[in-house]
Amino acid sequence: MSNNKIQLTGKNILEKEFKTAMRGYHQEEVDEFLDIVIQDYDAFQQEIERLRQENERLKKQKQTETPRTRSATPNHQVNYDILKRLSNLEKAVFGKKVADSE
Repeated sequence: MSNNKIQLTGKNILEKEFKTAMRGYHQEEVDEFLDIVIQDYDAFQQEIERLRQENERLKKQKQTETPRTRSATPNHQVNYDILKRLSNLEKAVFGKKVADSE
C-alpha cells in the first residue's frame, strides 16, 4: 500500500457526530448521504482485499510456473532445429532416390 494512511472506517463514518447550528444541514439528508458513503466505502474495502488476494495468488502462480517455462522454451527451440535438420536430411536422401529411380 502507498504511504497514504486510511483515516476512516465504515464504523467511524457511521458514528461521526456533527454539531448542530441554527442554519445547519438537514440531519436526515446528511444521514442518508453518509449511509451511501459507508456502503461505497465498505464495497471499496472488499474490492481492495479481493485484489490483494488475487495479486498474491498471481505472484505465487508466477513463481511456480517460471522454472517450467524457462526449461520448456529451449527444448522447444531444440526440437524445432532437430525436426528442420531431419526434414532436410529426408529431402536429401529420399529426393535423390526418387530422382535415381526415374
